[in-house]
Amino acid sequence: MEGVIGILLSLGLLMFLAYRGVSVIILAPVLAMLAVVLAGEGGQMLGIYTQIFMTKMGSFAIKYFPIFLLGAIFGKLMEDSGSAKVIAKSIINSLGTKHASLAIVLACGLLTYGGVSAFVVAFAVYPLAAALFREAELPKRFIPATIALGAFTFTMTCLPGTSQIHNIIPVSYFGTDMYAAPVIGLSAGLAMMLGGLWWINRRINAYKAEGYGDNHSNEPILVQEQNLPSIWVALMPIIVVVLANFLLQKMVIPAWNTEYLSADKFGNMDVSKVKSIWSMIMALIMAVITVVALNWNKFSDVNGSMTKGAMGSMLPTFNTASEVGYGGTIASLGAFLLVKDAVINISPENPLISEVVAVNVLAGITGSASGGLTIALEALGGTYAQLAEQFSINPEWMHRLASMASGGFDSLPHNGAVITLLTICGLSHKQSYKDIFMVSLVIPVTVTAVTVGILSFLI
Repeated sequence: MEGVIGILLSLGLLMFLAYRGVSVIILAPVLAMLAVVLAGEGGQMLGIYTQIFMTKMGSFAIKYFPIFLLGAIFGKLMEDSGSAKVIAKSIINSLGTKHASLAIVLACGLLTYGGVSAFVVAFAVYPLAAALFREAELPKRFIPATIALGAFTFTMTCLPGTSQIHNIIPVSYFGTDMYAAPVIGLSAGLAMMLGGLWWINRRINAYKAEGYGDNHSNEPILVQEQNLPSIWVALMPIIVVVLANFLLQKMVIPAWNTEYLSADKFGNMDVSKVKSIWSMIMALIMAVITVVALNWNKFSDVNGSMTKGAMGSMLPTFNTASEVGYGGTIASLGAFLLVKDAVINISPENPLISEVVAVNVLAGITGSASGGLTIALEALGGTYAQLAEQFSINPEWMHRLASMASGGFDSLPHNGAVITLLTICGLSHKQSYKDIFMVSLVIPVTVTAVTVGILSFLI
């Protein structure tokens, strides 16, 4: 029992200290070792650190670093070429002030689905959103929720083929691909988008008399930039990512002779375990080449942009990898068997429920969608895959629900993306968090719960 208390204490401290701004890269190993000591396994601490924590952390970084690296470079190039701004501006101008919230959501959604990171999306869209809300005399405090709905919800976790890491991580655990459960994903994604838009528009209409407001901080100054790309040039890299990823994953890679992967040299690997990563790496490389080739004369320093993108990939890579190391360490403890049994026994006959609960809780504790997802699947992914086979549940359902669940309780106040978004917009938790909470936590969690309920009748 002391070991379980140690695990819960460790998790509680992880949540509290992460909220206080302590780096997860520091917290993860320290708190993992705290759990080891409290579990009565302190004599093995150094062995657990080097052979379990670091091995798990390293294996995640080795496996997914190319995605983080190329995604960050691609996002930075899209930003510096003006392509991200042109896409957002075109959608916003087309829909106008009458559909301000829809325009912002669609702009964020398209960029996120195409592989641009949520942080880059927020930076690119916020100045345009502020100008649109000011022109329409809508309260500024609803801008963060609108951006969050487009960037942190349905395009991040639901839509089949989305290029975000949350859709790639479950692949290796369930033997699926990035297009897993397309009908479920599209239906849930549409429900999240419409539900979020209903809430935002309802709130805007209720407080429209406030107007945009004065004396806001971090107000953007819109400058008429010269030499921006056309909308079709801006869209082409996004099209390349989406189309290349689909063709590579569904047609090209399956046609290759990959029997060599079964050799010891390659870890006796089945191509299904790496197909999604291979396709995403190649699709992002093609997209990077495309954005540079089409916008060569618009960059002041291509090498500088790529270097900044590469450097920007380090922190998210090692944040998430540290959380994987933490999850692997916790899962190795004897006391974790009690925790594991408790989670599974939430609904022993229905692993869909326990999986969604486990991912949501851990995403909430860590304040990270990818962190909670990786900790849960690192500890329980093999078990859920076996349970899915035992109860004849489609593994694609497990994939999609795990991804969807990661985008729920992660949006608690200590979430790094939430804090960054509010900082970009120059607003506080008090001013805007309630609406972020509704569109990126309450509605996604509700949609996921309803989806689980419907699928449970089909088991």
